[in-house]
Amino acid sequence: MYILGMESSCDETSASIVEIIDGRPYIRSNIVASQIDIHRLYGGVVPEIASRAHIEAVSRITHEALDGAGITLKELGAIAVTSSPGLIGALLVGVNFAKSLAFANGIPLVPVDHIKGHVAAAYFENEDLKPPFLALVVSGGHTSIYHIKDYAEFEELGTTRDDAAGEAFDKIARVMGMPYPGGAALDKLAYEGDPKAIKFPSPALHGDNLDFSFSGLKTSALNYINSSTQKGLAISYADVAASYTECVVKAICTKVDAALEKSGATMFAISGGVAANSHLRSALARLCDKKGVRFAMPDRSLCGDNGAMIALAGYFEYQKGNFADTYLNASAYSPLD
Repeated sequence: MYILGMESSCDETSASIVEIIDGRPYIRSNIVASQIDIHRLYGGVVPEIASRAHIEAVSRITHEALDGAGITLKELGAIAVTSSPGLIGALLVGVNFAKSLAFANGIPLVPVDHIKGHVAAAYFENEDLKPPFLALVVSGGHTSIYHIKDYAEFEELGTTRDDAAGEAFDKIARVMGMPYPGGAALDKLAYEGDPKAIKFPSPALHGDNLDFSFSGLKTSALNYINSSTQKGLAISYADVAASYTECVVKAICTKVDAALEKSGATMFAISGGVAANSHLRSALARLCDKKGVRFAMPDRSLCGDNGAMIALAGYFEYQKGNFADTYLNASAYSPLD
């Protein structure tokens, strides 16, 4: 069975063909049209510009995905598309294109939650990863811990109450003069600094919960940089990067540790754009090893937004009979929140 996966929730337009053979997924093509160079001019994603860029790219990359997989539209068993959550204008481009393509060609249409897509990315490289397990989705828009009860059934256990970890990384990187998106550069710079040099407040909320709050951490880092600048003090951006990264990673590990203890889970997966952060990957791997928990993570190429993860998540929804009709609409919010 071939599935076309389409993703346009933020600033990546992606189309992918995933083939399912005996229940196992294989990526036959995965085309991503990045908008990084466009939004770098503004230091972040501009929703209206993102929507227009999706319109320009969506048809082309769909043809490229089909050609790359060596198949035609008639061979598709389903079309899966991200319908929530994300930037509403960006989502509408993908939803309307996929809807038109599906109904014009008599192909089943499957709506996919973007968060479920991120978790699905971990299945490609980890054949033994099967529900139930715990998963952390950590990206520019999400920082949440889920109980994956089944391939298409999620329960949120904890989440951020304001900003997400990825947004927190990008914001401070921008303040330090790094080009958007700054997460990767900050990850690299952190190795050159002292993680104990600066005391920042933990994003892990106190109490019997699994929630985060990154707004206070961002404010503290901004105040440190601005105060030092005003006083004429030399700032070690390497120390800022190291201390800031250490603070985020430690907070996430604290809540993941608590979630594993409460649930008794024996498998844990990480996904989302920030799952590519080397410090976080290493810290969670050590934590899971210490607790005797199987740790799974996607290949770095599948951590960011891509059509392959949507295609696979769509396959799971397809198996449940969760199809859409011409009334399918996009939503900026996830029903999982």
